Amino acid sequence: MPDAPTSSAALTELGERYFRTQHTYDPHNATLLGITEFDALAGDPSAAASAAAAEEFAGIERELAAIDAGALDADQQVDHGVLTALTRGAGRDAAHSLWAANASAKGYVSRQGLVFQAIPAMTIADADGADRYLHRLAGTGAFLAALGDRYAEEAARGRTPTERGVRHAIAQLEGHLATAPDDDVLLRPTNGPTARAADPAVRERARETVESSIRPAMAALADRLRTELLRAARPDDRVGIGAIPGGLEGYADAVARHTTTDLSPAEIHQIGLDVLDELRPRWLEIGRRALGETDFPAIAARLRSDPALRFRTSAEIVDVAEQALQRAQRAQDDWFPHYDIPPCVIEQIDPVEAEGAAMAYYRPPAVDGSRPGAHVLQAGSPEERFRFEYEALAFHESVPGHHLQLATAQTLDLPRYRRHLDVEACSFNEGWGLYAERLAEEMGLYSGDLALLGMLSFAALRACRLVIDTGVHHFGWSREQAVEFGWQHTATTREHIGSEVDRYICWPGQALAYTIGQREIVRLRERSQAALGDRFDIVAFHGAVLGSGALPLGVLDRNIARWTAGVAGTAGPLEKEASAWT
Repeated sequence: MPDAPTSSAALTELGERYFRTQHTYDPHNATLLGITEFDALAGDPSAAASAAAAEEFAGIERELAAIDAGALDADQQVDHGVLTALTRGAGRDAAHSLWAANASAKGYVSRQGLVFQAIPAMTIADADGADRYLHRLAGTGAFLAALGDRYAEEAARGRTPTERGVRHAIAQLEGHLATAPDDDVLLRPTNGPTARAADPAVRERARETVESSIRPAMAALADRLRTELLRAARPDDRVGIGAIPGGLEGYADAVARHTTTDLSPAEIHQIGLDVLDELRPRWLEIGRRALGETDFPAIAARLRSDPALRFRTSAEIVDVAEQALQRAQRAQDDWFPHYDIPPCVIEQIDPVEAEGAAMAYYRPPAVDGSRPGAHVLQAGSPEERFRFEYEALAFHESVPGHHLQLATAQTLDLPRYRRHLDVEACSFNEGWGLYAERLAEEMGLYSGDLALLGMLSFAALRACRLVIDTGVHHFGWSREQAVEFGWQHTATTREHIGSEVDRYICWPGQALAYTIGQREIVRLRERSQAALGDRFDIVAFHGAVLGSGALPLGVLDRNIARWTAGVAGTAGPLEKEASAWT
């Protein structure tokens, strides 16, 4: 049996192998996480690259299983539990490669979409940064060509994309091609504040690469999607991933990865229905106060149709987000330990990307300090956007949500594979974001009852995700069924519901993370409060939740159990449970 130093060294080496493998396989996501080390890589979307990554992850998982966790100290046991879950999830994700059978324009899941998110987010702080940027641009044309090959190979195996996803991908490419070359978002890093970014030679080389290589590759990919993929694409009544060979198995693994639980799709489906029932009394309570309405259909109709509840200008949208962020920052130290983290800024989603994009997303700060954290939101077409939703959105994406959580994680003394996690630890990260929306009510951050209706609207939408995602991918719902269910159980528009459903279609399982993670954080808080009574302190609890970075939910359970037992000063059942790391 390996001794403690040997086990510790093996764990450290495996963590580094995981980190290098994950971010070499998906270098664009590394950029979005603030890691510049992989910025020179354009990525490899080939089946061979996926197979090699899956094999490497499987090897790491086997070696992790061989380590005697009992020879590790408590912190290393947490590392072991986290790394095991990350490696298992990443390996199965690479093996199934559901993204390759689901061509789309959606960022994070779409390799094409990641190009248009990650490259504009790159920073050029020095000569090395310029070299990485130019090297990635030089490989992007070949990347897009290889992506077309991968889609065609998958379709030939019967793993055909959805018609809707293909059309979105074509529209995204054509939208970028329609912009003036000097305004191309891929040139955005050359507009940065540093002298190296402003170097005319760097911009000229970048512009020449975009014009001579990347734009022709974009046009060729759009043509290939239109002429080869669209003919064979799945219609709206067969949008679930279960409709392709191996899809149900792939979905089961995606559910496990994104929720970090062993809940079945059927169990998650029922949880979503139960949460919607739980929300109904609050809808009626706040709807009566805010609107004078006493039943949910009337509340929803009013929220959807009253023009006074829409924005007039994009500036108003940004101002709501800014004001919400400022209120949260002022109250932050009353609810959390003090964290020395970079600021959060508000940015607008690029107009070309706005079509079909989510309402907002969070982009962590760059580790080298060259880029702040950003709450990136939809602010175009303000007359179509609801005033009451943007406060909850700000609390989710900025403070006390993702910015507080992810920027703090970057400062922790943790192995780097644990400091930089987003989609790799969805149930914790998105669960925390949804928890932050509800916590903001406790903190007194909402401006009034209308904004609280926005909080409820988002809570209902996340509950619908459990029902719709499993309905589509496990139970075989059509897109029309999914949209109708969302329309009946939320207060948002059909257009928004349609965009949401399209996101679930192209990213199976990810939408389940929010409510599953939020409910687990609430459960652990209630368990600690019951165990500690007057000794429970909300600041300390939040410090315990955030103080180890993003965790699989089972590891979080044991972490909080150990913290609770420590506060109680007893070696009771919770502490014993906390020592049983897996």
